Amino acid sequence: MAVTGASGFIGARLVAGLVTAGARVTALVRNRHGAAALQALGAKVVVVPLVAGPGLQAALAGQAVLFHFAYDMRASGADNLAAFDAVVGAAKGVGRIIHASSVVVYDDWPNGRLTESHPISTASGGSYRQAKMAMEGRLLAQTIPAAILQPTIVWGKGSALWTEAAFAALRGGGVVLPDPPGLCPALHVDDLVQAALLAAMVPDLGRERFLIDGPERVTWAEFYQAHADCIGTGQVILRPMAELATRLGPVAAGQPQGPSTAAKVSAGLRRLVGNRRFEAAVAAAKGLRRSTGPTYPDHSHLTLYAARPEVATDCARARLGFAPTVTLAAGLAAIAAQF
Repeated sequence: MAVTGASGFIGARLVAGLVTAGARVTALVRNRHGAAALQALGAKVVVVPLVAGPGLQAALAGQAVLFHFAYDMRASGADNLAAFDAVVGAAKGVGRIIHASSVVVYDDWPNGRLTESHPISTASGGSYRQAKMAMEGRLLAQTIPAAILQPTIVWGKGSALWTEAAFAALRGGGVVLPDPPGLCPALHVDDLVQAALLAAMVPDLGRERFLIDGPERVTWAEFYQAHADCIGTGQVILRPMAELATRLGPVAAGQPQGPSTAAKVSAGLRRLVGNRRFEAAVAAAKGLRRSTGPTYPDHSHLTLYAARPEVATDCARARLGFAPTVTLAAGLAAIAAQF
């Protein structure tokens, strides 16, 4: 079995889960950073760029399952789509593909009840959504059996977007949320790994989508308060929705969709020193920095924090046997035990 994005937050947990399950794992990485940790888990590590060529073809040759979990948040959607095309193009002999997409592809996200039958049709949204939509379309149009996993808010130790960012904001002065806060569809990384392993084994796989969500309904206030309790500091501050919207003002038209200059610098540094060392250095710097005051949401976060999505996982439960188990309390208790 082959895993792209193997050194990332989700990919590394997936590799560990596959090895524990007894699988022979080929971990595809773009550089040697993180290779030793993957080898220690028992994986075979192949350093190969995600570009069309004999190197990628050789890495995927004879693989029963390809888990495509690579996505560089610091690169453009177009660059990520090009990497996806190279991987799928090199996977002609693979038995099946398990692809990490996202719930954001749906037109109605993050509002209301969502199922796999809801529309994915509009051209709105940023480059991330557009890239994920295009990837799904390509997988559905080809002939290799594919399970397209559509996770919600993936959190857990090492999640730069949600858990580590939550800790940093709480240490820096707190998190501001709309009052009343919306529902947080929190999915622990280990439950996403469970879904991926099940998708690798389900018989008679076609080309199918699966929404993946966690085991409980919590508000965003509960999500952040639990993180504050875990580290023993920080506060959750509720402000009227109208006040926060007025503070932000209208959405600026014509903003660039690609990665920012800061993201490009971050990408360069990560290539030089590796993801884990870079993130550890950033965390240490944030720990030394004085409080900067509460973290207010931007436009996209404010919309997310106020919404009340209901993500239906009936298809994943019935078809895959998916049964999420990691609650917010249990996941954070495991993190606290490692402090």
